Amino acid sequence: MAPGTSAAALWLARLTLSDFRCYAQVSLDAEPWPLVLTGPNGAGKTNLLEAVSFLSPGRGLRRARLGEIDRLAPGETAAGRIWAVSARVMGPQGPCDLGTGRGPVRETAGRDRRLVKVDGSFVRGQQALGEVFNVVWLTPQMDGLFRDAASGRRRFLDRLVYGFDPAHAGRVAAYEQVLRERARLLRTGRGDAAWLTSLEESVARYGVAVAAARRDLMARLAGACAAGVGPFPRAELGLVGEVESWLGELSALESEDRLRERLEAGRAQDAENGGATSGPHRSDLAVRHLETGLAAGLCSTGEQKALLISIVLAHARLLTLDRGAAPVLLLDEVVAHLDEQRRAALFEELLALGAQAWMTGTDAALFDDLRGAAQFFLVRDCAAQRSSSWCVTPGSPGRHDLCHDLELDRP
Repeated sequence: MAPGTSAAALWLARLTLSDFRCYAQVSLDAEPWPLVLTGPNGAGKTNLLEAVSFLSPGRGLRRARLGEIDRLAPGETAAGRIWAVSARVMGPQGPCDLGTGRGPVRETAGRDRRLVKVDGSFVRGQQALGEVFNVVWLTPQMDGLFRDAASGRRRFLDRLVYGFDPAHAGRVAAYEQVLRERARLLRTGRGDAAWLTSLEESVARYGVAVAAARRDLMARLAGACAAGVGPFPRAELGLVGEVESWLGELSALESEDRLRERLEAGRAQDAENGGATSGPHRSDLAVRHLETGLAAGLCSTGEQKALLISIVLAHARLLTLDRGAAPVLLLDEVVAHLDEQRRAALFEELLALGAQAWMTGTDAALFDDLRGAAQFFLVRDCAAQRSSSWCVTPGSPGRHDLCHDLELDRP
């Protein structure tokens, strides 16, 4: 397979981890083209992908609590270490240094907080990460995305929105925060009407903005998914939600008014049940297999995974055309259940996009078609020191495979 003709416009040149999961300290240098991380189960391959995912807004691909990520040495029951991830990001605007990690516990609040640095300076909030780095992931835990609760599909959809609208991350976070504050006041019964009205105005403003951004993405993405990518199934996308439906008929301001009225009218019910009965936090992504006409949740497990891959590839293709840069893709065990035709099509598409895709697997042979077009890393389990052995194998002119043994501490 020939390598891509151009380097990715967005890629990680270096990733450094400190006290992150099983890793005591490691630094990995990379090139713009795809990376293949192979090794036995439990070696720490997914931990590397998770570290990359923390360079974007949110809780990472495992949705872990900050304190759960600290490295534990053998025999320890509580981590005295604090994890950190840093990276050199190469993007359309040039290089940028990103860093994030768990900050010291604030004595007054008694809870963890996440720190973020951009080019050596602390910034407030995580939105700044999304303005520099765009990443989308698929993990084995997402194989049931179309059958599981709608919350997972909303998070997946929002992750796709970030690529076109980095500010969406901040709006989602602000919406969730004011929604929680309203629920707390309703639960305790100590909030006066004026304060609740003020919160509901914020919920309506952020909520309509979140719904509008999702609608905008769907308008862009639906056509690309319906066109399909090679042998992967074509997908029909739909957005199900009352706020989204209002925006098809009303202006944004009129939709805000309607949502605010619904929230005010539902206070008693929301106080009893918790949460809020209206808002984009109740919306859902609907996906249908166009060839069979089946809802995605009714398709076989293999076809559901193929649909997910199809959507991610369509999104990456659209983003590349729109922004000139494909997102970085984290594909954990992505080829394990793909047939030979779909594996080849996936690799061809990644190279055509110029995407830096981080792929993991236990069987290196499944990635043989990428020899000469990708970097290969072998992740080994339970070693005291990192090995610096490299091997170079023949590749196409000007390119080569990198086989790098990572032997790292782990509990």
